[in-house]
Amino acid sequence: MNAISPKSLMDKISSLSGERLAEVEDFVDFIASREETLGLTRAAAAGSGPAFASVWNNPEDDIYNDR
Repeated sequence: MNAISPKSLMDKISSLSGERLAEVEDFVDFIASREETLGLTRAAAAGSGPAFASVWNNPEDDIYNDR
């Protein structure tokens, strides 16, 4: 991915019509929401690890560790 400067992006955005600016804002909100959701998902997964450790780590399931 090519690096883009914030100024270059702002110049491009400032040349858009009002309707297109609304689309850009919606897209930026979507990206921010997706990042927040991803962060929450990762935090939940990390937090559930200790709770499931006793289920995942047991002698009966050791046979699956070699696969």
